[in-house]
Amino acid sequence: MKYEISAEDRKILRETAKKQMDFACQERNKILKEKWYLHNALRGETPMVVLESWGFNDEVITPRLKCTGEFARKTEFELYQNFVNQELFDDDRVTPDRFEMGYHTEFKLYDLDMHKEFATGREEEDTSGVSMRFLPVIEDLEDDFHKIKPSRFSVDIEGTEQEFQLLTDTFGDILPVKMKMDCLYSVPTQLIIHLMGMENMMLNLAQYPDLFKKIMDQAADDTLAYYDMLEENHLILPTTEYESVGQGTFAFNHELPDTPTVDGRYLTRRDVWGYMDSQETLSISPKMFEEIIFPCYEKIGSQFGLLSYGCCEPVDKVWDNCISKFKNLRKVSISPWCNEEFMGERLRGSSIIYHRKPAATFLGVSGRDLDEEAFRKYIRRSLTAARGCKMEITQRDIYTIDNNVQKARRYIQIIREEIENNWK
Repeated sequence: MKYEISAEDRKILRETAKKQMDFACQERNKILKEKWYLHNALRGETPMVVLESWGFNDEVITPRLKCTGEFARKTEFELYQNFVNQELFDDDRVTPDRFEMGYHTEFKLYDLDMHKEFATGREEEDTSGVSMRFLPVIEDLEDDFHKIKPSRFSVDIEGTEQEFQLLTDTFGDILPVKMKMDCLYSVPTQLIIHLMGMENMMLNLAQYPDLFKKIMDQAADDTLAYYDMLEENHLILPTTEYESVGQGTFAFNHELPDTPTVDGRYLTRRDVWGYMDSQETLSISPKMFEEIIFPCYEKIGSQFGLLSYGCCEPVDKVWDNCISKFKNLRKVSISPWCNEEFMGERLRGSSIIYHRKPAATFLGVSGRDLDEEAFRKYIRRSLTAARGCKMEITQRDIYTIDNNVQKARRYIQIIREEIENNWK
């Protein structure tokens, strides 16, 4: 992508940047920011609520875009992403008082390219919501083991600097442009399934457990080598404010260093948030997870300053013998397939936040009206299960709201009403 912005696109971006700053300066936004600090410090009084919009941004952001240049249009989209939640849904996402961008880095597991095929037969964006499958690069692990090479990783400093300077020149006087790093995001089994496909991954786990453990061990070592590269190049940046911690939550905290150096040294992976999940392994036995998968995850995840764990997998199945062993764990995903009551018992009174991910079926099914009574009952059960815990609610995996912003806004309002009436 060429880093260029036309005069007309520049004008559009400056207007949009001003909108973001206006939202960021609202008193409500400042109050929300402080609530997140209290929440992540385990001192919040009520659950935080976030609606992730990435799955349906083609309904709420794309129609607004006015820029014509490729890079300008991408930047305009990112600007809207920063404030669309505050503008439309009234959830607890905070609008940043800056435009943040990260270093251009790459991590390619085993130095293998991923191949995918979409139902449409065309190449689609990852966020399009179009059905796809991964075409196996590794089929039989024993036959294809020779394909496993050291993972490749790199950083494009020059390209990063070009983008940073262009954005600063375009609207930095209105909305400061800052370098940031979101959490260190590590999902080894997701990367492996992208190279094998689900069926092959399950077969290889069953047929070649020792070989599979070997490639998991390599995934851990290569990931830590990648982090070494980031540290050596001073690319580990603070995760203490607006930074994403994966899965619809944010970094706000005063426990981790808030500057790029601490005690005369640059930051390391032990100074920042990390995120991990292994939703691809939900079909294997807890014992197999413990013996083959978890050693890789433990080796990586134990090194972060704070850790958020889990996506769609039911963590209750592997909680006692695996996930609970993380001493730095601050948030754990309670997915629609998780035993809510079990996890409520385990987390009650602990220093781990009960991060509830409600089922998407109430809001995200096209053509269906919001069943308020059923949804209230559903959320009430979650609030009851999490009593005595610190709780957070993130609605994920919504791919359409039928272009009905009021439906989504009402959805958030119902959650707030149930919290007001049932949270103790």
